[in-house]
Amino acid sequence: MIKNILFTRVIPNITISMLKEKGYEVDVNEKDQVLTQPELINLLKQKPYDGVVTLLTDKIDKKVFDATPSTKIFANYASGFDNIDIVLAKERGVTVTNAPTDLTSISVAEHAVAFMFALAKRLVEADKFVREGKYDGWAPMKFLGNSLSGKTIGIVGTGRIGEKVASLCKGLGLKIIYTNNSKNENIERETGATYCNSLDELLREADFVSLHVPLLPSTTHLINETNLNLMKPTSFLINTSRGAVIDEVALEKALRGKVIAGAGLDVFEFEPKVTPGLTSLSNVILTPHIASANLDAREAMGRVVAENLIDFFEGRVPKDIVSK
Repeated sequence: MIKNILFTRVIPNITISMLKEKGYEVDVNEKDQVLTQPELINLLKQKPYDGVVTLLTDKIDKKVFDATPSTKIFANYASGFDNIDIVLAKERGVTVTNAPTDLTSISVAEHAVAFMFALAKRLVEADKFVREGKYDGWAPMKFLGNSLSGKTIGIVGTGRIGEKVASLCKGLGLKIIYTNNSKNENIERETGATYCNSLDELLREADFVSLHVPLLPSTTHLINETNLNLMKPTSFLINTSRGAVIDEVALEKALRGKVIAGAGLDVFEFEPKVTPGLTSLSNVILTPHIASANLDAREAMGRVVAENLIDFFEGRVPKDIVSK
């Protein structure tokens, strides 16, 4: 029987090509913008889809499951999967997969380190200064920044991406400390990283704090007003994980009050909206969820999505199943 698969948005063509080679019918929502849930449900009701390729912007909950009882697999085109109700998927016997790749991890890690350079060297502020015609010659005290070498990077979460950040930071001469659910022997062996027994301990010591945790009830507002006050006034906070890991209102207050020196955010608590006040601050760099925006990485993710779907429909267990 031919399998029907819906893509909720356009992604690199490699995924579609791989699925069509297997003889599957593929429908793609050509509307290149985030779907509202009613729009998604309307699409799902047009045909009995066997599989759906989803994005982080697609909220998959009871309403969606009810709308498409024929769908037995949701293949998320992302490393994360907090947009899908995994508990309900398990109850309904629906398989959910994600799409982690080494290329994605490297891309996100590089973005985090790029934030570190840009913040320490005040690149965005300096670029704006020149573009506004304010540059009138060299001065010894103009845009004084910081070095990375010799500083301490605190990595919160040492999964695939956190490990890549540690590797890059080792090459830059930073001291590496980390906190995780358990000790990571690999990161300690490869980079000389030191384990912190608590997040508070890490925040007090680090010059740069880089967040690499999934969004869970336990990690929502992991960084909040209380522990922002533990950080050094010269330290920088970087988030390339999920927006709600940080209490953005508290962060805006901390940045405005110089509780910390600055922040780099690629994700936002109320995405795509940004907490009022952040965009007017010069000590925060904001990018529009592009840490994995690397063509090779995005195509690799697409291959993983296709492989997971093909394995599922051919009776094999997908290697990236997250609804076990």
